[in-house]
Amino acid sequence: MTTDRIRTEGGVEYRFTHPDDFRAHVRDRKGRSPVPKLVAAKEAVAAFVSDGDYIVYDFSSLTRGPQSLIREVIRQRKKDLWIGAEFTLHESPLLVGAGCATRIDVGFLGYGNYIGKAVCDGRVKAYEWTNGGLALRILAGARGVPFLPTRDMLGTDNMKVSSAKVITDPYTGDPVCLVPALNPDVAFLHVHQADVLGNARIFGTNLFALEAALASFRVIVSAEEIVETEEFRKDPMRTTIPYFLVDAVVHAPFGAYPGAMPARYEIDLEHVDRLNAIRTEEQMKSYLEENIHSVADHEEFLDQRVGAMRMRELRRRASIVEGYR
Repeated sequence: MTTDRIRTEGGVEYRFTHPDDFRAHVRDRKGRSPVPKLVAAKEAVAAFVSDGDYIVYDFSSLTRGPQSLIREVIRQRKKDLWIGAEFTLHESPLLVGAGCATRIDVGFLGYGNYIGKAVCDGRVKAYEWTNGGLALRILAGARGVPFLPTRDMLGTDNMKVSSAKVITDPYTGDPVCLVPALNPDVAFLHVHQADVLGNARIFGTNLFALEAALASFRVIVSAEEIVETEEFRKDPMRTTIPYFLVDAVVHAPFGAYPGAMPARYEIDLEHVDRLNAIRTEEQMKSYLEENIHSVADHEEFLDQRVGAMRMRELRRRASIVEGYR
């Protein structure tokens, strides 16, 4: 991340890239050649995530969050990261507690015991938007426009703690809110299926995965399953994200754990309860050491900290919920 992309509006910092600068990046650096991009998470994070980067993800702790990639970021001890998430739950206290994240753009910040104290203590700056406001910022970045108008956020305190502006609508004469475009350094997207080239499919609920891929300088996709490219060619309408937007593909079964993956496995509520219980630095340090720093990678985490029996049970619960086996 370059510091000239950090701006200030009314004392509030925000990230902004001129649309022409991002357009030049897409034109000059985003190749469209279909080349293999399948790498290990360690390699993807080392290559495409730098200290000071702005990271966005379209889903969070409860469903289809890119949790294996976030744990790898913590394992590699990245610093001074800025997180953008419509809603963010246990990954935000983990990133802050690990010393990785110093800023958060957020619509909803949950699990407040640890992260709430971190915000109050000034260890992390939280800029409050709304879910709709952040989604529109990503959409503006994807469309190559400097801002988008919305009636969301008007009349709320979000106007004081974000860089949104109010102008007079030239058509109606009413007030309208403007939110600045957002072009993150890296998008983390966890998907159901991907091929080695980067084509990706998401089944079920989707917030702004495609828009995040379009808006971001770099995109890392983690996938529950790697399938043959021919499968995408047979049914191209099911492709959520095309290969030419993606920089790296990581095979990560149970990559959303302890959250759920629709139609694959249910959330591990017992593990989430452990995360909710973290209140002190000592508890945070203990969790990070046990579940992240003491294991080499995602595969070892699943093998040694989750276990095959637990994963089978979570798959079974999903089959009951979804009504299939």
